[in-house]
Amino acid sequence: MQLVDGIRRFGFRKWYERELLCSHAHLALTILCALALLGAVEANELFSDWADRLFDALAVLVSAGIGLWAVRRYLFLLMHAEHAANQADCPACGTYARFTLVGAQPASQTLTVRCRNCSHQWSIED
Repeated sequence: MQLVDGIRRFGFRKWYERELLCSHAHLALTILCALALLGAVEANELFSDWADRLFDALAVLVSAGIGLWAVRRYLFLLMHAEHAANQADCPACGTYARFTLVGAQPASQTLTVRCRNCSHQWSIED
């Protein structure tokens, strides 16, 4: 979910929490794919028929492909959330994640926010 849409819909803290939960779900999928990959490699020794070995090779490729996609997605979502969270401190008073969205420039991916504590405005890059 885009940062500006998430802040408008849920607020920054809920958006950040959802982003972290989604990224860790991808990490769990990566672990499941690794287990499936190890199981498929282990099962390959039991098969003597070529059709079974071909099916097992397909299972290895699918598990590896999904696992690679999931780990990349995990890292992307985690880094995206952390990048936004590192900019959520008010530069004037140091209050964390207590701001309202003032405006957003869609071309530059920059959000203008205002602190609820001291009314200072600053920009957050998406």
